[in-house]
Amino acid sequence: MKVMIIEDEKLSAEHLIHLLEKIRADIQIIKCSDSVAESVAFLKQNPELDLIFMDIHLADGISFEIFVETNIETPVVFTTAYDDYAIRAFKVNSLDYLLKPIGIHELQETLNKFEKYHGQEQLGSDAKIKEVLQHLTRNYKSRFMVRVGQNIESIPVEDIMAFMTRDSLSFLLRNDGKKFPVDYTLDQLENLLSPLTFFRINRKTLVHIQSIKKISPYLNGRLSLQIPQLEGDFAIVSRERVNDFKRWLDQ
Repeated sequence: MKVMIIEDEKLSAEHLIHLLEKIRADIQIIKCSDSVAESVAFLKQNPELDLIFMDIHLADGISFEIFVETNIETPVVFTTAYDDYAIRAFKVNSLDYLLKPIGIHELQETLNKFEKYHGQEQLGSDAKIKEVLQHLTRNYKSRFMVRVGQNIESIPVEDIMAFMTRDSLSFLLRNDGKKFPVDYTLDQLENLLSPLTFFRINRKTLVHIQSIKKISPYLNGRLSLQIPQLEGDFAIVSRERVNDFKRWLDQ
């Protein structure tokens, strides 16, 4: 099996190579590339590969740009250490992905999947890749307009600790502890804000990563966050979101 690895983190590439060679004796690592430019140049000259493992962020850009520069017919497995938003996009577009750090069992399942569908229509078509690229390179909201008395004030997202909802109303919690009503639901805010900096910890709360001062274990496998002016259930990471929350912190 001829494999190309596109990854700009040397340790991650070495870890993946080690696992691949452990799983399959016939693995041939044809090329390791750490940039969009190098990958495009190689793929234009060497199109005959069996499988490509591709990280999202590379030394000189986002790996989806490779699909714009060259026609890839080889099945692609995306690897990512970040962002549940990107993962949702991959699922919608039928792209396979592996979360870092990659485990041997997950890698084995991925190899089994690609062997099962080998020769069928390529899962990551150019149209699908471009759609995901559009999602990942979109411009997120950078400020919110709020009413302060008779005046209107602009609050940059960097000055926001969290968004919360109470009695069907949404509020912005600024770094100084003041709350302001906003005309968005938390579902809408999730799509407006960068998933690199904001995370929905439960049904009521969306938090900024810089606002988290301390994380502690809580009842029933949940986590309790120490965020100024955020108390009770508003500061609890729900059990079903704990694993995604940990991955978000570790991106």
